Amino acid sequence: MLKIENIKLAFAERVLFDGIQVFIGENDKIGLVGKNGAGKSTLLKIILGAVKPNEGSVIKPKEFTLGYLPQDLDFVSTLGVYDEVMTAFEEVRSLEKELDRLTGELERRTDYESSGYMDLAEDLNKVAVQLGMHDINTQAEEVERVLLGLGFERSDFEKPLNTFSGGWKMRVALAKILLKKPDLILLDEPTNHLDMESVQWLEKYLKNQTGAVLLISHDRTFLDQVTNRTLELVNGKAYDYPMPYTRFIEQRKEVIQRQLDAKKNQEKEIKQTEQLINKFRAKSSKASFAQSLIKKLDKMDIVEVDDEESSNFGFRFRPAPRSGKVVVKGDDLGKYYDDKRIFEHVNFEIARGERVALVGKNGAGKTTLTKVIAGLTPYKGECELGYNVDIGYYSQNQSEELPVDMTVHDVIDNEATGEYRKQVRSLLGAFMFSGDDVFKKVKVLSGGERARLALCKLLLHEYNFIVLDEPTNHLDMRAKDVLKQALQQFDGTLLIVSHDRDFLKGLTESVMEIKNGDMTVFPGDISEFLEMKQAESIRDFEYEQKKVKSQAAKQKGGNEKEKWQLSKKISGLERDIEKLETDLEDLRSKGGDIDPSDAEALKKYQEKLTWLESKLSKKMEEWETAEESMNILEG
Repeated sequence: MLKIENIKLAFAERVLFDGIQVFIGENDKIGLVGKNGAGKSTLLKIILGAVKPNEGSVIKPKEFTLGYLPQDLDFVSTLGVYDEVMTAFEEVRSLEKELDRLTGELERRTDYESSGYMDLAEDLNKVAVQLGMHDINTQAEEVERVLLGLGFERSDFEKPLNTFSGGWKMRVALAKILLKKPDLILLDEPTNHLDMESVQWLEKYLKNQTGAVLLISHDRTFLDQVTNRTLELVNGKAYDYPMPYTRFIEQRKEVIQRQLDAKKNQEKEIKQTEQLINKFRAKSSKASFAQSLIKKLDKMDIVEVDDEESSNFGFRFRPAPRSGKVVVKGDDLGKYYDDKRIFEHVNFEIARGERVALVGKNGAGKTTLTKVIAGLTPYKGECELGYNVDIGYYSQNQSEELPVDMTVHDVIDNEATGEYRKQVRSLLGAFMFSGDDVFKKVKVLSGGERARLALCKLLLHEYNFIVLDEPTNHLDMRAKDVLKQALQQFDGTLLIVSHDRDFLKGLTESVMEIKNGDMTVFPGDISEFLEMKQAESIRDFEYEQKKVKSQAAKQKGGNEKEKWQLSKKISGLERDIEKLETDLEDLRSKGGDIDPSDAEALKKYQEKLTWLESKLSKKMEEWETAEESMNILEG
């Protein structure tokens, strides 16, 4: 379907891709992985055509379509959310207009045997075939299903898109891509802007939809649920594994061990060869042999081992100073922005040593509640920290407080004390700062780099209550592992806002959920909580179905005017269908009189037959839709 053929790309002396070859099949679901800087996002852009490689090409069919969601996207639109998403069907609208134009023109003409008439009929047939590939009768239903799945409420549908945050605009962009149903969807960290419920919905949608998907994600569970292949970029090469991420990790351990063994054997061979060269270099009778050995070494491809991912850096928090039994307590808490209620009458208590996940849809008030607890925003009610509580707070904009003129290394070196001073480079490496990156000044770092540095800095202080708001958004798999292992060994109190189920699994022991301005507490792991939510969703769905049936029953027999209009439309369609069926029968009866050797006559006959069949099919679809509407009205 799509082939990446011998792609090579280099920036100055750095080789990013060295002869990458990949084939993407029709329904492949591929996770694209690799350490930071391996070129994952760049490969997506090469497929898209936004980046040109030094060598190689991307081969795809002529009519092949792509959908691409980058990590960051902010577009301007004055349309409402629903209307903006409906622009995903612009191609269908154009086809419908063209079909109506061609149909009208053919109906006005009577020169059935002319070449111009046959050309029009052929054009009509092509447009009808293209339109037939789209299910135009379910577009409104699809838009609603996707928007609700991605976390929008029905009350949001008419709101102008430019009143939403960048994260919600990303959801609209994602919705349009999903609805266009391209041959290949390219997604770069699609879960960063989604809450847990929306991530779960997207998993099911991508898994069940036809078409290929190539996605970058640091969410293990998401990768495992969606993908059936894993493509790893390492040392300029692409390695293809026919399995999802977790199974790939196990397989990769064996690959790295084979690399280590191969490198060990090669180093032994190089050492032996060098000894022979030194032995025979000075002997004139063996000089040519020595030269051949030198050439052999020069031509040797050095085995590279990507062992950074498997390196084991263990970071541990210092023992947390003992706090009071109650670490934080909220009593009748409320928060409003102007007239908008975020939450109210919220009550909770977190005891010493508890590990709590705070979840809820985006906009439900999770971040606001963490700011209330950290004392960073005014509120109603009472929120009190317990005795001797020292709170460490990581917010999504924590990076703004970093000293911009200091280097990455100095920020951490100044914070580290004791034994941790010796581990500064290792700790920075765990958070994806290596080589000369550690000497960059904070002011030149990207937003993601600053966020990682702020999190790294936070881990070095002796807090006994840590509050983290989406700490994994800018971390790769290895950095998340380092953070999670450290938090698992932390003997203080934790409150974590995160949509990453794999990160929370085994890390927290209770869940606080904010929903519709209220809070409920679930005593259990995130996995148990999600199972409960799934059961609730099924009950909610059944309730909605009963409500719809009830409303339909109330409307039964009502709206006589609409029923009359539908009845009139159905009668007209039935007359049109009857006439078209008669015309088709007449045409088919004449088909037997055509001379089989008369290619031109056969062509004209087939084109007219195709046009009549297409027109009949369209009228039948209209009739079925009208009949369904009538059945609903009549109950």
